[in-house]
Amino acid sequence: MTPSPPSVMTLPKNTIIDLSGIDFAGHVASRELIAKQNPHRHEMALLDEVIWTSADMKKGVAVWRVRHDEFWIRGHFPQKPLLPGVLMVEAGAQLSVFLYNSRYAVPKLCGFTHISDCSFRSQVAPGDTFYIITDEIKASDRRFNSRVQGFVRDRIVFDAVVEGISLGAANTLS
Repeated sequence: MTPSPPSVMTLPKNTIIDLSGIDFAGHVASRELIAKQNPHRHEMALLDEVIWTSADMKKGVAVWRVRHDEFWIRGHFPQKPLLPGVLMVEAGAQLSVFLYNSRYAVPKLCGFTHISDCSFRSQVAPGDTFYIITDEIKASDRRFNSRVQGFVRDRIVFDAVVEGISLGAANTLS
C-alpha cells in the first residue's frame, strides 16, 4: 500500500517544513535501507519507508502504515486501539537518526537524552497512514537536536523536539 499522493490529500497547515513540493509517492529508503542506518529491529522498527529528504539530509519525511496487528493494539486500548504517544515520538526520533546516520560512513547507535515541547493533538489508529516529518535544529559528531511532527490526512497529530546522543559505532547493524 502506498501513501496517498498530494493530489488526493489535503496537507496540514503549520508543518515544520514546507510539504507542498514533496512527492508523497516518492521513495528514498525502504525498510531494508532504513535498517542499515538505524539499529531498531523487530517491533521497534517503526518506519515503513522514507519518502523524501533534503539534499543535506537535515530534513525528511517518512511513512508508517499503521497495521491492524501492531504489537500495542491488544492493550492500548482493546475497545479503541490508539497509537501510544511515546511511539509517535519514537517514530520521529527514528527518522531523525536515519538522517543523522546517513551522513556518516559508519552508523552510530543513538539514544534519547531529551524530549521537549511535546504535544499530542489527535489520534492515530490502525489503518491510518502516519507521516513523520523532521527538521534538524543542530548536530555534531556526538549529538543531534531535531523538531519532529506527525500527521494523518490533513491533521497534525503530534509535535516535539527530540535530542539524542551517539553511544558509539553501531557495529552490529546489518
